[in-house]
Amino acid sequence: MGGKLMIKIDEKKWAKLPKIEDRLEEKYGPEDSPSRKEFQAKAEAWYYAEILRNERKRQKLTQQQLGERIGKKREYISALEKGQTDMQLSTFMLIANALGLRFSLVVG
Repeated sequence: MGGKLMIKIDEKKWAKLPKIEDRLEEKYGPEDSPSRKEFQAKAEAWYYAEILRNERKRQKLTQQQLGERIGKKREYISALEKGQTDMQLSTFMLIANALGLRFSLVVG
């Protein structure tokens, strides 16, 4: 016991699977379209909100406690974490600082 199970992938079936790029283009349009750019921006905002939410939970802080640290209501923190409202960069940095996180901007 304890052996690894190896599964052989059927290359023909694999090749027929829809690609993520095709699905995104189908639903949101070409990569440079306004609807695709809007989707990308929302996806990135959700991703960064997830980082903050996970760190808040790791530190065992409630939304109420985090809100108090940055002068915002619990409902606002909740809306950010659910992706129901856009987060300004200043708010992101305020929350990150309150959680003791540091971020670097890499250009190029």
